[in-house]
Amino acid sequence: MTSLSHIHSIGLFGFGAFGQLVARHLGNHVPVIIHDPALPDHLVLPPNLHRASMEETAACPLVILAVPVHAMPSLCNAIHVHLKSGAIIADVGSVKLEPCRLMSELLPPHVDLVGTHPLFGPQSADGGIAGHKIALCNVRGRSHLRLAAFLRRTLGLHTILTSAEAHDRELATVQGLTHLIARVLKDMGPLPSRMTTTSFERMIEAARMVQDDPPGVFAAIVQANPFATEVRDDFLRKARALALPPDGHTE
Repeated sequence: MTSLSHIHSIGLFGFGAFGQLVARHLGNHVPVIIHDPALPDHLVLPPNLHRASMEETAACPLVILAVPVHAMPSLCNAIHVHLKSGAIIADVGSVKLEPCRLMSELLPPHVDLVGTHPLFGPQSADGGIAGHKIALCNVRGRSHLRLAAFLRRTLGLHTILTSAEAHDRELATVQGLTHLIARVLKDMGPLPSRMTTTSFERMIEAARMVQDDPPGVFAAIVQANPFATEVRDDFLRKARALALPPDGHTE
C-alpha cells in the first residue's frame, strides 16, 4: 500500500452498506478483517475479506469504525485495550465533531486518530470511487498525511484536509439541506415524470441518491451535527418568506 507500507491488514468494525463499500475497495489492496455481530454466519465473503473476533479486528495496524455515532462510545470502550501502539484509528461518519471527541477521550494515547468522511455513498459511487471526495480531520498524531497520500494516489480520491468544526459547519448545509429536500420530496408522493425539465430531473436524481439512506445516517446529519438546526431553520424561514404575497402579509 503506497504511503502505508506497514499496513498488512485493516480491521473493519461494521459491515452495513457503507462498511461493505469500504471493504470492497480496500480489499483490493490488503486483507480486511471484519467484525460485526450482525454479520450472518452463512454469509460467504469475497476473497481478501475475513470475519474475525473483536480482539483480532482491533489488533490491526489500521482500524476503521464504520458504525453509527450513537454506537461509538460502547465500541471505543470495548476495543480500547486491544489497540496496538502506533495503530491508526479512523471513523467514517457523516459528522465529525462528536466522533472525533469520542475517539480522543475514549481511545488510548498510543494510537493515531483520524476523523474521515467519504463524501459519497454506495449509490453515488456505484461506478467506482476514483474522483470522489473524502474529508480528513486530524485528531492525534501525523498519520493523516500518509493516509491522505494513500487515498489520493492509490484509490484516486480527492482528499480534503480540514478541521472537525469546519467540516460540520459546511456539511450542515451540504448534507443537511440535501437530505431535508429529499425527505420532503419523498413524502410528497409520486412526482411528475412526463413533462419534466432537466433541472427538475437532476433535482430528483440527487434526492434519490440519499432518500433511502439508513435512518442512522439521517439522524447523524440532522441531530449529531450541532450546526444543522440553524441551517435548517434559516432555509425554512426563507422558504416561508417566498410563499408570502409581495406585501408580506397573509389574508
